[in-house]
Amino acid sequence: MNSILPLVQNETIKMIKKKRFLVIVLILLVLIPIFTYAQMKVAQNNREKFKDWRHTLQQQITDNENSLASDRVPDEWKKYRKIMVQQWQYYLDHDVDPSTPNGVTFVRSFMENSSSLFIPLMVMAVASDIVSSERTSGTIKMLLTRPVRRWRILLSKLLTLTLFVGLIILTTFVLCYLIAGLVFGYGGWDQPIFTGFQINGVEVDNSAVHPVPQWLYLVMQGGLIWFSSMVVAILAFMISVLVRSTAASIVTMMAALIAGSLLTNMASSWPSAKFLFMVNLQLTTYLAGSPPPIEGMNLIFSLMILSIWALAALFVSFRVFTKQDILN
Repeated sequence: MNSILPLVQNETIKMIKKKRFLVIVLILLVLIPIFTYAQMKVAQNNREKFKDWRHTLQQQITDNENSLASDRVPDEWKKYRKIMVQQWQYYLDHDVDPSTPNGVTFVRSFMENSSSLFIPLMVMAVASDIVSSERTSGTIKMLLTRPVRRWRILLSKLLTLTLFVGLIILTTFVLCYLIAGLVFGYGGWDQPIFTGFQINGVEVDNSAVHPVPQWLYLVMQGGLIWFSSMVVAILAFMISVLVRSTAASIVTMMAALIAGSLLTNMASSWPSAKFLFMVNLQLTTYLAGSPPPIEGMNLIFSLMILSIWALAALFVSFRVFTKQDILN
């Protein structure tokens, strides 16, 4: 452990000097106010059109039920709408507004919508060149001449990456709350959120549904986002070990994430796609009770698939890095 800590400190300094994390913070400072303003306009329009949230929710239920009779609506959309109608009706029956605008609700919504692409892209920005950049600059040769085993060097990079993944998620959470709170207020921590919806085909099983305070929901949501982000980071870490070019490493991982985002919307007709890591990244949908991309998927299944991908990537990374002739 004593030999690992200085290596982690060294890798952390390298990461800070690259200023990637600073760029991520600047991006968040630009995008979050835009999304906050958009959410504020939506809330204002809803208050002007519908004085009572119950009327708004009932109108959404009615509109979606009417659309189910249309032949123009694809069957997959009908399935999704049937599920949402049942969940909205549950909220209506229990007199809980699922979209009460406040700072905490905005954080919950932003984090959920960002978990499958936006946050993984930010993680990829710091992970994709953590090894390949040293090959490009030639510093890897100097690093390997030290009397330190290769696996320790690679482990220090992985630990540093783990630190920055957590920092990215925490920074996103804090900035969302601070900026959105200026508009919607900083309350909402104890607001009840229903979780435990079980999706069976187009039917929603409410037997396990129970309310949790929103702060606890955010803790569970953050844990799932961290897990899926770490899988992305480890896969990007592997690409960085395998590919010598920094540009190729970044492009490869970016293409995989964007392709996965597109594939998730079309995966229902390809059952085998559920074994791809990209389709399983949005773990927070299971908390919210949203239907999975492919029928039969659940939280345990997605966690297992992501774990297998991560373990395989770690094995390949350490195997290749400790065996290949990097100096030449």
